[in-house]
Amino acid sequence: MQQGFTSVPFKTESAHGLSQVNGIAKFSSAGIVLEFESKLFGVIGGGVKEVRLPLADILDIKFRKGVFKLWAKIEVRMRTFAKLAELPNTDGKLTLKLTRDDFERGKTAVEQLHRDLTGHEAELPPPQTPVSQLFQDDTEDETKQLN
Repeated sequence: MQQGFTSVPFKTESAHGLSQVNGIAKFSSAGIVLEFESKLFGVIGGGVKEVRLPLADILDIKFRKGVFKLWAKIEVRMRTFAKLAELPNTDGKLTLKLTRDDFERGKTAVEQLHRDLTGHEAELPPPQTPVSQLFQDDTEDETKQLN
């Protein structure tokens, strides 16, 4: 039996390095679910939290290879800042650092999510036409002024 998601362990930290985060990112066709524990100064734990990043809210996702599978990371940008405010982010970007052992798993998860994002965008309805263009009539040149 195949599960519907790919789990990728990650680490990240706050912009100022005060808190460290260890967690698991679960990638699926619905988006990303992050389960993580944040520790202030690496000691004081805040309990396990869960944040869901729906596919529709993900602006883009990139896999950064690093060097010789070291320092590989996944960068996620969201369409809104509301979800990112719950997570350690830098410049509106969530960075998930991977270990060497999780390199292939992370790369595969990002590739699949790219395919899901592309398919999701193709299913979206076309941009709406402004009402002013729906009723635009070129015959106004023939309209007479009222006295």
